[in-house]
Amino acid sequence: MTAAAIPSLLLPAADGTLQPYRPRPAAATTPGAGGPDPRDGAPLVSRIVFSAAHVVADPFADTTPDGPAAVDWDATLAFRRHLWAQGLGVAEAMDTAQRGMGLDWAGAAELIRRSAAEARAVGGRIACGVGTDQLPPRGADAAAVRHAYEEQLAVVESAGAQAILMASRALCATARGPEDYRELYGYLLRQATEPVILHWLGPMFDPALTGYWGSEDLDAATGTFLAVIADHPDKVDGVKISLLDAQREIDLRRRLPQGVRCYTGDDFHYPELIAGDEQGFSHALLGIFDPLGPLAARAVRVLDTGDVKGFREILDPTVELSRHLFRAPTRFYKTGVVFLAWLAGHQEHFTMVGGLQSARSLPHLVRAYRLADGLGLFPDPELARDRMVRLLALHGVTQS
Repeated sequence: MTAAAIPSLLLPAADGTLQPYRPRPAAATTPGAGGPDPRDGAPLVSRIVFSAAHVVADPFADTTPDGPAAVDWDATLAFRRHLWAQGLGVAEAMDTAQRGMGLDWAGAAELIRRSAAEARAVGGRIACGVGTDQLPPRGADAAAVRHAYEEQLAVVESAGAQAILMASRALCATARGPEDYRELYGYLLRQATEPVILHWLGPMFDPALTGYWGSEDLDAATGTFLAVIADHPDKVDGVKISLLDAQREIDLRRRLPQGVRCYTGDDFHYPELIAGDEQGFSHALLGIFDPLGPLAARAVRVLDTGDVKGFREILDPTVELSRHLFRAPTRFYKTGVVFLAWLAGHQEHFTMVGGLQSARSLPHLVRAYRLADGLGLFPDPELARDRMVRLLALHGVTQS
């Protein structure tokens, strides 16, 4: 049966003119057609895969950009159920959820409690971010940083979730050198009841983290990072590396103690890093797997059969979209992630906590739409088209 054509729409081109674009027909939108169905929710076997998930704002709340976040809890938790239904884990309250960019600690703590309870109810895997964002970025002393980490670690562990020790702006501003990192992380790892994931977030994601681990020299920083792990290998489940440098991740991966996993956070090179080489591979903890959830699940199930080529054939075409969403300034990738969730029908509006929907330009969003539509990411491409028409109209683009 031939799929019904979807009407074309006028999209702004790079030269400023309006050009017609015809979306993919609905029958052509099943991600990675063929192979195992990612919706069956069966566990993934060959890799552990977390999607860092976004939050859905409450569009009717009377808020300000610097006020507390107003979250639509029903829509936010529904999106997590969508990810768990694919067989993916959820990395909760991470930078994709706008930690430090609209979502404060009070909101993050509530998000952790609600999501962990939902994970228990549906049998989903969850790990949650532990940071120090209840503190100001500067002005805290070492004792305050330690107490803030302890408070958040207690919230995550009491919720029954795995902890992800996130990089701390306050620690970066306070630490005098590498030994301060080794001392604090050693203290926290001794306190943790279960092995944690250590998160190294590069300055492209957050400029306030420049010089993390005590040096802007990445070789020296890597040495400190590995020393922390070597001091407490039994308390480190794995490490998440978000430096957008594939070779550096591979080199670090090969130096990890046996039993410590590498979770790639590289949204530029994830297919090759997850596929791995003769000396190992990376698991995944990625923001791009928020919009790519069904495709990611399908690809890993293909990889579970030993078909590396088939895995790459599914995921390699998604890299162009990911690089577009995560282009500099990288920290604003969340805008594109939420935009695609709206187009895909996971939420009823394109509003973000902190007003971050304004952080990317119309041309950026138009290209994201075209790339996502080309990949068949939209379950209902006619709905995505209609929502694009509405967005374009708000920017003065009328369809004739």
